Amino acid sequence: MGKAGRALRKVLESYNISQSLLARELGVERPIVFRWFHERTDPTAERVVEIVQTLRHINISAATDFVEAYLGNVTHTTQINSEQKLPQSERVNVSILSQVFHNTTNSYKYLFFLSILDIIARRKFDTLSPISFREIVVEMLANAWYPHTYFKLSFGRQDQVTNKLDSLNLEISGPILKFRDADKKFLRKTLHYQNIDDIINFISRYVPFRLIRPFFTSETKGLADAKINQILVSLTYDKFELTKPIYCFDSQKLKNCTAIVLHQDWVEYIAENYSVIRGWVSWKWLCYMQRCNPNVPAIANKLFPPQQRESLTSQTKFWKLVLENTEAHCIYSNFALNTDNLSLDHYLPWSFVAHDQLWNLIPTIPSVNSSKSNNIPSVDKYFIKFVELQHIGLMISSEHLPERQWNKYIESYLTDLKISDQNNLLDLEILHSAYRNTFLPLLSLATTQGFMADWSYQNT
Repeated sequence: MGKAGRALRKVLESYNISQSLLARELGVERPIVFRWFHERTDPTAERVVEIVQTLRHINISAATDFVEAYLGNVTHTTQINSEQKLPQSERVNVSILSQVFHNTTNSYKYLFFLSILDIIARRKFDTLSPISFREIVVEMLANAWYPHTYFKLSFGRQDQVTNKLDSLNLEISGPILKFRDADKKFLRKTLHYQNIDDIINFISRYVPFRLIRPFFTSETKGLADAKINQILVSLTYDKFELTKPIYCFDSQKLKNCTAIVLHQDWVEYIAENYSVIRGWVSWKWLCYMQRCNPNVPAIANKLFPPQQRESLTSQTKFWKLVLENTEAHCIYSNFALNTDNLSLDHYLPWSFVAHDQLWNLIPTIPSVNSSKSNNIPSVDKYFIKFVELQHIGLMISSEHLPERQWNKYIESYLTDLKISDQNNLLDLEILHSAYRNTFLPLLSLATTQGFMADWSYQNT
């Protein structure tokens, strides 16, 4: 939590935009903006989109900088551009590029374009040789793996990329699951040796052609759908230097097309503005995925391979303090807990919440935590025990921590569990009610997304 809030605070201070002005333009109460500003709560993904739109009316540069600060680490870029116009060029038609995602109703164009960007960046923008459909589809599957398979996001009904990932039953371990595969090297290698001819045929049937159709809108208007692809193949070849589409194909006959050939002017334009263009595509991808997953938390943190999990040093100190001053048992195994053999468990899986807030963390035994993995614990067996252990932690910490430090620890409890007063945290009945109201809908949503529910610890 706090990522959007930090970005918002930075921008409001840099551009001297008052919280009152932003609240008024957004149509929300000022205390809501105040809580974002001070990182007490984070705006939802839908609200982030509204903030960007509102900032554009106040100061378009502020809107650009906000998206940059918010999505910078996610997209591996140093500059982000959302709805602002892409950098102009005298060599290529940027206005047509800005139209390639108009009326897009599925994931394929976003993944196709993002994958092209990843490939040419990895080639250091040396793209004299064609990029095969197979290479692009492998990259698409790799780009889709984390958001779909690990974070269990929906890409839309009947999405064939995610269906293919589900059918492969990949054995994924090592650097991929430890978030040490930022370039997707190991993931791409794993996918490369799979039988993916069916998804290559599916993607190459429409996506490469329809992505560049905006460059030939007038020439293809009113044509029968079955004729469009061959016409586009011919047009990209005949008008490659005149119209300058992003790419043409490796054959003038539709049935023989197996790769794209990028136009050198577009390669140079992308190389010069790579961070801006990738940020722009990433923003479009985020907006699409938010529409597909309207109630899922932290969408922006789930679209690309995580670079590094944040340290749990502060949270570990909290629970070590608690265990040094009271006896407690693991809620799953009933083993006695101690500070020498301690692991922190995300009760709601990290791959669902994508945060390390203290209210979702409890101490357990490392072997138990490993056994639980990304599963959802049985509500009947563990939920009351979880709340009771959280209550013990709050009681002990309130007695042994300085007030200022304790207030810092409990801020996320108050905001995320919607508890109005810190004294209410120490009331077990109130705390239980707050957890039930917050957790049970999230547990239901996580189960709907595909997280394994009703997990129980088996002592083997």
